[in-house]
Amino acid sequence: MDTHHTSDTEFSTKGSYVTGGEYTRDTNYIETRITRDGADGYPVEAGRYRLVVARACPWAHRSTIVRRLLGLEEAISIGVCGPTHDARSWTFDLDPGGLDPVLGIPRIQDAYFKRTPGYPRGITVPAVVDVPSGAVVTNNFPQITLDFSTEWVDFHREGAPELYPEALREEIDTVNKRVFTEVNNGVYRCGFAGSQEAYDAAYDRLFTALDWLEERLATQRFLVGETITEADVRLFTTLVRFDAVYHGHFKCNRNKLTEMPALWAYARDLYQTPGFGDTVNFEQIKQHYYIVHEDLNPTQIVPKGPDASGWETPHGRDALGGRPFGDGTAPTRPVDA
Repeated sequence: MDTHHTSDTEFSTKGSYVTGGEYTRDTNYIETRITRDGADGYPVEAGRYRLVVARACPWAHRSTIVRRLLGLEEAISIGVCGPTHDARSWTFDLDPGGLDPVLGIPRIQDAYFKRTPGYPRGITVPAVVDVPSGAVVTNNFPQITLDFSTEWVDFHREGAPELYPEALREEIDTVNKRVFTEVNNGVYRCGFAGSQEAYDAAYDRLFTALDWLEERLATQRFLVGETITEADVRLFTTLVRFDAVYHGHFKCNRNKLTEMPALWAYARDLYQTPGFGDTVNFEQIKQHYYIVHEDLNPTQIVPKGPDASGWETPHGRDALGGRPFGDGTAPTRPVDA
């Protein structure tokens, strides 16, 4: 196993997240896809691939929700990294001996180096790894969940919902684009702003978008159509972290999520739906942000609050109609991540 020990000094420096001016996310991912026709050399095949995630990470959290909603647990195994990392990124410190039990590696970086020695870009989760070769196939998180819906259909559970229905794809894509730029990434643009001007602009953009969502969700139960779709998954992972992390740590503090009636009720509705709340780990979420981002939180003290019991309170969203799983059913198997 090549773990590139010679590069330890190069890759083990602590991460610096605030670099001055406006924060810009690196969106150059490994765009290889796993498809039914195997066009990129990686055909859909049960048992061949391992989804590597961290429960702290909102981008990875999407993939754990979609995998569970669609019932892909038997087809795609899951490896879970711990909540903290250095600049060399995520480690399997939750597993016995600090090694992923299937891949046999201590950090996901090793699978990236198997694909591209000295891989120079961000070592991110989620990543899908080809188990036989030990190499990362893709870390292109927006495509991973769409492909779970569209390419892995032969392995969906009975009653799996349609998260990316063809008739709604154009609207889902439009909503997703605004939610990504203004909300999912908007909180980071606030948190990692390197100047007052950059922060002020990011804050205004974020809350303009949250006000738009508050208005939209006041009259409809889900973001697009009558059922849960990919759009709801993508928004949920930011909302569930909002009061615990983004409000204080990232200074997104015009108000809390709990102070936006429609969004708070919507978030609770999803949280109480199998596949959503049962994949949330607030402790790991808080540990990740407050410990890893030392330039934002030098003491690395993790706050005890907020009280998470409110997530289980009645939401009243059923009155808006809608059928969460459409013609399908909720997942019933135990969570394996």
